[in-house]
Amino acid sequence: MNEKYERLLDYLSQADGWVTAAELADKLGVTSRSVRSYVTAAKSASHPHETIQSGVLGYRVDRDALSAFRAEGRIVEPETPRDRIYQLVRLLGNAPEGLDARSLATRLFVSDSTLEQDLRKVKLLVEADDLSLVRRDNLVSIVGSEANHRRLLSRMFREESAQGFLELERVQREFESENLGSFKTELIDMLDAHGYFVNEYGLNNVLLHLMIALERQDRAQSEVPLVASGPRVAEIAAALSGLVVNHFAVSLSAPDLDYLAVLLTTRVVTPGHDESTKQVVENYVDADVLATVRDIVALVHQEYLIDLADEEFMVRLSLHVRNLVARAHENAYSVNPLTRSMKTSYPMTYELSVFIASQLQRRAAIHINDDEIAFIALHVGSYLERKERRGDRLRCAVVCPNYYDMHEMLAERITRALGDELDVAIVITRTDVDWSELDADLVLSTIASRAPRENEVVIQPFLTDGDIENVRRAISRVRRHARRMQIKDDLLLYFDEALFFRELHVSSEVEMIETLGQRMVEHGVIDRSYVDGAIERELMSSTAFTDSIAVPHAMAMTASRTSIAIVINDSAMAWGENRVNVIAFIAFAATGRTSFQEVFDQFVEVFSDREDVQRIIKRAVDFPSFIDELVHIMDK
Repeated sequence: MNEKYERLLDYLSQADGWVTAAELADKLGVTSRSVRSYVTAAKSASHPHETIQSGVLGYRVDRDALSAFRAEGRIVEPETPRDRIYQLVRLLGNAPEGLDARSLATRLFVSDSTLEQDLRKVKLLVEADDLSLVRRDNLVSIVGSEANHRRLLSRMFREESAQGFLELERVQREFESENLGSFKTELIDMLDAHGYFVNEYGLNNVLLHLMIALERQDRAQSEVPLVASGPRVAEIAAALSGLVVNHFAVSLSAPDLDYLAVLLTTRVVTPGHDESTKQVVENYVDADVLATVRDIVALVHQEYLIDLADEEFMVRLSLHVRNLVARAHENAYSVNPLTRSMKTSYPMTYELSVFIASQLQRRAAIHINDDEIAFIALHVGSYLERKERRGDRLRCAVVCPNYYDMHEMLAERITRALGDELDVAIVITRTDVDWSELDADLVLSTIASRAPRENEVVIQPFLTDGDIENVRRAISRVRRHARRMQIKDDLLLYFDEALFFRELHVSSEVEMIETLGQRMVEHGVIDRSYVDGAIERELMSSTAFTDSIAVPHAMAMTASRTSIAIVINDSAMAWGENRVNVIAFIAFAATGRTSFQEVFDQFVEVFSDREDVQRIIKRAVDFPSFIDELVHIMDK
């Protein structure tokens, strides 16, 4: 139930207003009665914080109260059976000689029968990490390697972090360490001084391993992965040794220090800070890895017509890929708290990263999960953003009636504050402006026109912070509208009444892809191989890019024409970790490569607004009304 509470709180925290019990029930896959039970229990668990407000319109979250509650680090449902099982694991893990079952029951304030049930669950839990629960009469113990013990403790602690990001404060509280914050600061300084880039998203996970090592220092592990051994590991291990002694007054064993250094080199740091790309290639990059990345980048351009062939980008990605392959071979993937937001906010970037990951999987014979795909997406997105910024400034006109040199100062201030996004191409210093003749994407004016247009923003002669924020919002609005208008007509061409389905319910994602794929095969849009490719893509990473829509598709553009089969259901179906009401099976043709990015991003964006999706679900009762509603949303 803890997971249900968190999904309920997450959904409410993303909503702008009230959410009905029926909508929550649909998203959680439960009854409205269960929703009321979850809300009641969550309110009780978070007392005195009023995290959820109830009313005639439904429920909404108090974000300040929720932040305060989560800042305390309390779990949503205290003293749950799961928490008791985790406590059992820690007690048994710290007693290699074993513990008496009757004493354990007394210590945990449970009956003997409840303890026996818990021990059966502990057995399943520890076996997932190649450990064994051994019973000799009344003596219970966990048997297995020290490395597996630590892997189990790390996994349990991460699973309790509902938000995906392991918070330093929680680690400190769990292990009663007051020095971890200062240790982290000095560790970052040390890594920076040694010329490393630091991945903050993975650093707290390494600090968790450090705390486990300190707690279990009398049982030092002897198993250290060999994939990242070398001078860098030795260098970091030596520096770590001194830091640990200074902050915790403890000397860790050499294997423990080596293991922590391996974690840092494969999950947290990348060499080459303050070095040229040429130096990074000479000193750190494996030639075969770089060659693989170059091949994959060429395939990206061939399949998607997106150019990633930038030397610095490929070198940095090669360093990341080397560490990724090392992690995959050890089955020790990094946790990425941005995975969900990357899929939702940057679907095309994520899709490119899925393609890159699929190529790496085949070539290196490894498995790459969603979190690792999202890290690749950070590399790809960062590069594409920099590239787009260089040539994506809006053409801007500034209207400021002449008074000394006020117009020059205003234009200069606009350029300083917004020069990355605006090109001040026109400056008009007259009051009699012919507004219809202004050739600009955005007009910033110190005087209001009689009939204000969508692209006009009234600003003060001396630009204020409020003006800058208003202009930024206008820039986003203009860009969004331009994107929508650019592909609206094309997008509508991709729909066919014969491929529109209302209330089509199946048991699984694969069955839905099979059903829609077969209909598209019958209409000559795709062949069977495209359906197989879409299933393969789905099994690699869920195509539920938002809480409302799934967009299954193949990575190969082999359709005879670009087409979209769409399903709209009143009740949501499970799709990966989400529940979706809309399923859009997209078949892309090779001739549609140039529009692929725009269509894909735009389609997901249209269905990312909760209110828009609800409007379509309620009003799109047939194909004509679906098209009407889609046009209405895209014209907003």
